Amino acid sequence: MKHPKKILLIPVVASALLALGATGGGWWARHDARSASTAAHAPQAAAQTERKVLYWYDPMAPQQRFDQPGKSPFMGMELVPKYADETDKGSGVKIDPAAIQNLGVRLAKVERMPLATQVGATGLIAFNERDVAVVQSRVGGFVERAWPLAPGDVVKAGQPLVELLVPEWAAVQHEWLALRSVGDAALQAAASERLRLSGMPEALIREVEQSGTARSRYTVTAPIGGVVQALEVRAGMTVMAGQTLARLNGLSTVWLDVAVPEALADAVRVGSRAQARLPAFPGQLIEGRVTAILPALQETTRSLRVRVELPNPNGRLRPGLSAQVTLTSPLQDTALAVPTEAVIRTGQRALVMVAQDNGRFMPVEVTLGREIGDRTVIAAGLAERQHVIASGQFLIDSEASLRGIVLGAASEPAAMASTALHEADATIEAIEGNKITLAHGPFKTLAMPGMTMAYPLANPALVQGLKVGDRVRIGVRQTDAGLVVERLEQTRGGR
Repeated sequence: MKHPKKILLIPVVASALLALGATGGGWWARHDARSASTAAHAPQAAAQTERKVLYWYDPMAPQQRFDQPGKSPFMGMELVPKYADETDKGSGVKIDPAAIQNLGVRLAKVERMPLATQVGATGLIAFNERDVAVVQSRVGGFVERAWPLAPGDVVKAGQPLVELLVPEWAAVQHEWLALRSVGDAALQAAASERLRLSGMPEALIREVEQSGTARSRYTVTAPIGGVVQALEVRAGMTVMAGQTLARLNGLSTVWLDVAVPEALADAVRVGSRAQARLPAFPGQLIEGRVTAILPALQETTRSLRVRVELPNPNGRLRPGLSAQVTLTSPLQDTALAVPTEAVIRTGQRALVMVAQDNGRFMPVEVTLGREIGDRTVIAAGLAERQHVIASGQFLIDSEASLRGIVLGAASEPAAMASTALHEADATIEAIEGNKITLAHGPFKTLAMPGMTMAYPLANPALVQGLKVGDRVRIGVRQTDAGLVVERLEQTRGGR
């Protein structure tokens, strides 16, 4: 009797489940439909938000492309993805903010700075060539006595140099004394004029007038104080009229010959204030003025010679001493300037990477002015308050070249940007077929740091006669495939 009850329960439960399915089946069906729809749309939404990667590349060798992420075989850096939405050539290079931070990109503002800045240079003390005295004999005679002097000796004004015996002076002096006793004023005046014409100095004529005796010997003295640069007579010599006896150079003032770099030649003017610091006198500042700017440029040093006159009352400033000089120009103009490290020199043009909105950067061609300290004047191409990349610009410039982005202010075809030949010193690490591995210094015209890297050869014959360890001067050219070695010149020395 118990079994039927159990059996009867089964249909009741089944009926309840069937009823529940009839009333609630619609909710389950709608819930399942919504879940299926959400699952179907999830991949589509993810595909819409996910950026498409075209390839991966090494920022230091952007010409090489990789199909998968990982480590670069060149420098060991993480490969960077190239996205499909970054190929807009008209709006610059777009760099992810995280990548900018990892690459160490630093921005600098384009600011206006005064041109009346101080120019630092080096100089050497020299004689003031305007303070020169040449002592000559105005009449022929004999050197009776010479004082013990030699070139390089420092003498005071009035220092005796030589004593001359002039026989012909005795005759004209006796004639003058005889005419004075006659009392004829006209004849005496004529005799006095003859004394002057014979070469007698005024001091000797007055001495004869006062003493009433003839003087045929005359002591030649130094007209100025200074250094004896030449002394051409000795005791017993015969001198002729007009012969140079000595040459003296004064020391009351000296010249400071300053070598101003060619790039700063326009910053110096006659009258500019000069401040000199000499290692021989530490802690002392000597001030002077620019008195002359020589017209010729020194070819060996590519510098302009600027002449500064310095006072030398105690004779401490001796020719040959070196000095650090600060020249202050009176100019008060201003100009736009950027850090010098922000400028990329390609050989044919100068570029800067200008920061734009939304993390984009555009290469812009600029016209450079002179360098002032660690900044370079921008004559054209930028506006005040713009931001440029001061470090890491090489990587972004390589990215721009990889995409073929046109210069922001270029007036020539973009293809011309890759025609420059960039040079650096290097050591050959390996030679394999048409490739050469070089440990090279920085390519300054590319703002590219020094590194060890393999480069293709434009011509395999370039390595003829070269071996591993040789030091060479290399010339590379930027092409669509990257840097290609087009010149190899062996230099002296090896490893």
